[in-house]
Amino acid sequence: MTTSVKAVGFTLDQKQSDMIESKLKKLSYADDLIVDLLVHVKHDKAYDFDATVNFRWGAQGHVTAEDFDFAASLNKMMDVLDNKIKKEKDKVQEKK
Repeated sequence: MTTSVKAVGFTLDQKQSDMIESKLKKLSYADDLIVDLLVHVKHDKAYDFDATVNFRWGAQGHVTAEDFDFAASLNKMMDVLDNKIKKEKDKVQEKK
């Protein structure tokens, strides 16, 4: 799985980068299912996380989360992303 994290309109500090990396490691169970994961972080008044995940079988998932706190926004996005990956994995296993 290839991951790409981009900050839009601001610069991620080391603590924020480390936090994102540690959260993304929790998705390691899906390494063989995912081609790439693209995460964009925008900061205006709140932190907006947009993640696009591309699966090996051609499906694509897109999740977003917004919060005034960086960690809270990241956690919201990771929860939704984790559920999306599990649902997609279950769909593919049902078809086999």
